[in-house]
Amino acid sequence: MNLRFVFLKIVLIGWCIPVHQSSYGQSVNRKFNVIAFYTAKNDQAHISFVHEANRWLAQIAQHHNFTYDSTKDWTNLNSTFLARYQVVLFLDTRPEAIDQREAFESFMKHGGAWMGFHFAAFALTPSAYPQDWDWYHNQFIGAGQYKSNTWRPTSAILKIEDKDHPVVRNLPGKFKSAPNEWYCWEKDLRKNPAIKILLSIDSSSFPLGTGPKASEIWYHGYYPVVWANKNYKMIYINMGHNDIDYEHKTNKELSFQFDNEAQNQLILNALLWLGTTGH
Repeated sequence: MNLRFVFLKIVLIGWCIPVHQSSYGQSVNRKFNVIAFYTAKNDQAHISFVHEANRWLAQIAQHHNFTYDSTKDWTNLNSTFLARYQVVLFLDTRPEAIDQREAFESFMKHGGAWMGFHFAAFALTPSAYPQDWDWYHNQFIGAGQYKSNTWRPTSAILKIEDKDHPVVRNLPGKFKSAPNEWYCWEKDLRKNPAIKILLSIDSSSFPLGTGPKASEIWYHGYYPVVWANKNYKMIYINMGHNDIDYEHKTNKELSFQFDNEAQNQLILNALLWLGTTGH
């Protein structure tokens, strides 16, 4: 057979093969824009996580065809500003102003996407962050108020609850997390038909936490740590609290969230899912 003909045939076949397909069935070349809001005040562990997250997310954006911006100016949480972005992140807190909350709710109800970390879901009445936003805490995130936490930050074995979901694709069935302060919530998410629990704490993690308070050590129970809401393009991730040397008042960072390869893959999967697919 004529070698030139063979070469041309191979080239033509190659043109017909789709390339650069993500595991979600859509091209990863579809660029999207991410904006992260943060406060980074008060708790040194949350401040550490915010700065770490901003560094890591900016780096991976360069390799995965999305743009990453961040701001601590919550007045930017308005319809005009949000129109530039497809994905919103809350790195450590939530909006407090009514107009900002309304803008975010409208963004989500009209096809926007969201990822929240750790303290972004916190609410406790009475506290500096009371539960005064029913749509966000009860309907959107679905967890209600904060109930309790482990201490000090420790790693847990996380178990995948839905192996077919794109956010956990290519992850092992169980993996060890970075050290974290784990939250327990008022509502049982298993009873909410809108919530899709993706990861929970495996029983092999118990006892979880070291105290000193007895309530800060978990010996049993069911604790979801990553979940989605089927009615929105959203994902909540309980991780986001680094270990800090509070005891010696040095505020030295003793652990980092993004030192964990499996956890990093989870976050990247979630971003690509939010940015390139429908819910």
